[in-house]
Amino acid sequence: MAKRSKIPIKSKQEIEKMREAGKVASEVLQTSAAFIEAGKTTREVDLFALDLMEKLKVKSAFHKYRDFPGYTCLSMNEEVVHGIGGDRVIKDGDLVKIDVGIKRQGWIGDNAVTVPVGKINGEQKRLLAVTEESLFVAISHARAGNLLYDLCASVEDYVTKFGFSVVKDLVGHGVGRQLHEEPQVPNYRPPGKSPVLKAGMILAIEPMINAGVGSVDWLDDGWTVVSSDRRPSSHFEHTVLITDGDPEILTWRPRTALPEQLGIPPLQ
Repeated sequence: MAKRSKIPIKSKQEIEKMREAGKVASEVLQTSAAFIEAGKTTREVDLFALDLMEKLKVKSAFHKYRDFPGYTCLSMNEEVVHGIGGDRVIKDGDLVKIDVGIKRQGWIGDNAVTVPVGKINGEQKRLLAVTEESLFVAISHARAGNLLYDLCASVEDYVTKFGFSVVKDLVGHGVGRQLHEEPQVPNYRPPGKSPVLKAGMILAIEPMINAGVGSVDWLDDGWTVVSSDRRPSSHFEHTVLITDGDPEILTWRPRTALPEQLGIPPLQ
């Protein structure tokens, strides 16, 4: 990997700002995810989220970022991430990934979830459960003194046991005043020397997991990333604070899928 800049350590005051941003980001995500249903377009979902942000007096962290046209990222089925809300109609059996980033008083909260629409098949259920569980596997490594690369490797180590693949062309990241800060947070162990996690670091951990191959393509819009084999993909994300004790999820929300319900061993 390229030589890294210094990883920001947030002060107590800055952490409190991030807590507030994370709380609002989670509220927008959960409320917008509940709005998703068959018959709606992804543009309707995007504008619903925008309306909610305006009511909560926050701004989208994504809109106009490098000229991104949407307010949230909305990606369906084979689309991995960075989908743009548009005329595509959501149907029963779809997987809709919604990624919400907000800016509140100069600080960013970033989180994502994959929403199953109506009746989905067994592979889709397992993909969602394994992806979400891999996020919590990674979070369990988010402790001061641990190596960042062990956190990253834990995602790939977990999902490959179930026959799924991590997307290596896209990574998580540090987050704070900027949407993308140091360090990069891949979902696999990259080569090179690993940073040591320290209290005050804040990471956006986001497994992006494909049912088939891990390779991806970019569509002509320049943003939407799709799985190369066009099989389903899943994405879950939390903003996580490294502390002197247990990791703190700043974008907390209830779990979507309980892995034990699908016969998948839960995190011990």
